[in-house]
Amino acid sequence: MNPPKPPAIVLLSGGLDSMVSAARALEEGFAVHALTVNYGQRHRVELDCAKTISGKLNLESQTEIALDLRAFGGSALTDDIDVPKSGVGDEIPVTYVPARNLVFLALTTAYAEARQACDVFIGVNVLDYSGYPDCRPEFIQSFAETARLGTKAGIEGSPLTIHTPLQHMTKADIARECARLGLDPSWSWSCYDPTPERQACGECDSCRLRKKGFAEAGIVDTTLYSE
Repeated sequence: MNPPKPPAIVLLSGGLDSMVSAARALEEGFAVHALTVNYGQRHRVELDCAKTISGKLNLESQTEIALDLRAFGGSALTDDIDVPKSGVGDEIPVTYVPARNLVFLALTTAYAEARQACDVFIGVNVLDYSGYPDCRPEFIQSFAETARLGTKAGIEGSPLTIHTPLQHMTKADIARECARLGLDPSWSWSCYDPTPERQACGECDSCRLRKKGFAEAGIVDTTLYSE
């Protein structure tokens, strides 16, 4: 009889990076449980995609929790602020949600400890991205130490390991990994500003980075774009 697979929690937003991270966790032999956060984002498309991904990958479970960050605002994803369409610049854009990954990883840590899981996967990336500070390796390393100090599991000798399999990949690398793992890109969602017909706008930072990555990889992105 094969030994049981160790549990792992994947922060599953419904985006391309989180989908590939979930598939990588499965490939590495974990029993994968997904945590999806409905944080009051301007559309539900990525939440629906998270459910699709969970089903397609046959994950052990998917838990969606509500945390309405619209109460804070401060981002084009949670406030009445236009999503920029001018391309990726050098400054942190208004699509940055204040401390989002800090908040999400705290929730994921709590869920992992409740599930007696010592492994968490998150699809952060620091090469082709919009410059968000909570995607950097130093943040992940710092958070892992905070989780060790702030949890019963950590102080009893079972610290959390935070896996970032895409940390140093380009979007083209991630597109290739998506193809290698046999994933359909259309299961995932990246657009910050979808049309009423649930098509990706093709112009926001996230769409531009995604389209550029698939084009550079020479792989067809099956996502429906408005243009």
